[in-house]
Amino acid sequence: MNNIANDTRKAELLSTTVDHVDIRSFDARPIIDAMGKMSFTSRDLARATGIYNQMLEDKDCTIFLVIAGSTSAGGCMDLYAELVRSNMVDGIVATGASIVDMDFFEGLGHKHYQALEIPDDNTLRSLYIDRIYDTYIDEEQLQDCDHTIGRIADSLEPRGYSSREFIQAMGKYLAENGKKENSLVKLAYEHDVPIFCPAFVDSSAGFGLVKHQVERMKAGKPYMSIDAVADFRELTDIKIKAGTTGLLMIGGGVPKNFIQDTVVCAEILGHEDVEMHKYAVQITVADVRDGACSSSTLKEAASWGKVDTALEQMVFAEAGSVMPLLASDAYHRGAWKTRPQRRWAKLFA
Repeated sequence: MNNIANDTRKAELLSTTVDHVDIRSFDARPIIDAMGKMSFTSRDLARATGIYNQMLEDKDCTIFLVIAGSTSAGGCMDLYAELVRSNMVDGIVATGASIVDMDFFEGLGHKHYQALEIPDDNTLRSLYIDRIYDTYIDEEQLQDCDHTIGRIADSLEPRGYSSREFIQAMGKYLAENGKKENSLVKLAYEHDVPIFCPAFVDSSAGFGLVKHQVERMKAGKPYMSIDAVADFRELTDIKIKAGTTGLLMIGGGVPKNFIQDTVVCAEILGHEDVEMHKYAVQITVADVRDGACSSSTLKEAASWGKVDTALEQMVFAEAGSVMPLLASDAYHRGAWKTRPQRRWAKLFA
C-alpha cells in the first residue's frame, strides 16, 4: 500500500514536463532593437547580441558555445541544439552535467519536470526525485543514463579518450538508438561539431565510467579512460588552426577558463602569432567581487592574453531569461545562412 502511495505521489510531482524554447517560433529583433535604446542590463544584452551577430557575419570566425549551469534542464536545450543545426556555433565546451545529465539524458527519451510544488527535500529523496532549483529529474531515469554511458564505454577499445572522442561515441549511439531528434549531442555528432567537457566525470558519465572500470578490473581486463590532457591539446589545436575566434559563454566555471586558456597554451607551444579571442560575450549572475573565474570580467581576461577587449560584453542576468532573446535575434537576422561550415571534429578523424 505504501509503495502505491509513493508511486502516486511521485507521479503527481513529475506531472508537468519542461518545454524547451524554440527560437524559430518568435522574432526577438524588435525587442533587442528596443533594448539597445534603453540602459542597464537591457542595453548590455543588446550590445552582446550585436557582438554575436558580428561573429556570425565574420566569415573567418570560429564560434565556440561555452555552457555552465543548468540552463539546458531549465528550457534552453532546444535553443543550443538549434545553434548547431543552423551552423551558428562551430565547437562546444561545457560541463559534463549539461551534456550528459541533461541533453544525453533527454536524448534517451527521458524528461525534466517543472517543480510546481517543492516538498521537503528529504521527501524528494525518498521518492527518488532529484531537484535543480524548481526543476525535477527522476533519479531512476538518471541511473538509466549512467548505465547507458557504461555500456558505451564497454563497447570501446580499452585506451585513453578525450572527452570529445567519447561524446562523439555518445552522439553515434543517439543517432542509432535515440528517442529525441533535437539533441545537442546527436546533432553535434551529425554536423561534426566537437564537444569538450574538461570536467567530464563530474556528471552521470562519472558513475557509468567508474562502473565500467571497476567491472573490467574485477575481470582482469583493460579498460578505457578519459584523458583530460588530450582535451586541452585538441581544443588548442582547433584554436591554432581557426585563427579568428569568438566566444558565446553561458555561466563560467571550468569551461570558461578552459576555452580562454587555449590562447596561452598555443603560445607555450611556440605559436606566438595566435591571436586572442577576438569576440567574447558572457552571460552570468556571478558576483565580480568574489575573485572567482566564473565572475571575472572579460576585460580582466585581457591581462592574461586571452580575450581582446574591443568586442566583448558581460551581461549580468540569469541566462535562461535572456539567451532566448539573443539567439532568436541572431537566428532571424540570418547571418548563419551564408557561414562556411567548419566541421572541426574532422580534424581528428
